[in-house]
Amino acid sequence: MNEPRLGFKEMCERFGVTPRTLRYYEYIELLSPVREGRSRFYGPREIARMTLILRGRKFGFQLEDIRQWLQIREQDGDRAQMRAWVGLADRQLAELDDQRRQLDEAIAELKALRDDIANSLET
Repeated sequence: MNEPRLGFKEMCERFGVTPRTLRYYEYIELLSPVREGRSRFYGPREIARMTLILRGRKFGFQLEDIRQWLQIREQDGDRAQMRAWVGLADRQLAELDDQRRQLDEAIAELKALRDDIANSLET
């Protein structure tokens, strides 16, 4: 069976990341491409991991949390990974809710200050 695999440049292009980012993800052991000489190839496992890494980053997860979460599957299986993910998601949702509250407060303050100044210019 011929599994799909991507070269280094193809991986960068497919996921919209810089070569530096891809190398860093390898350095911190989020990805482990197959090396053939100086070339790197990313198979289905690495492609799936990259998808999860970028999704995790989109949701604001720290890279270390993502790395540990990915390791859980390899060590303890899918169910353990999903249980861990629920805990991480709950923690991140609380963090995002707090950030939204802070943003709403800042927006309200800024609008009030802007309105006060705009009104003072009219008089």
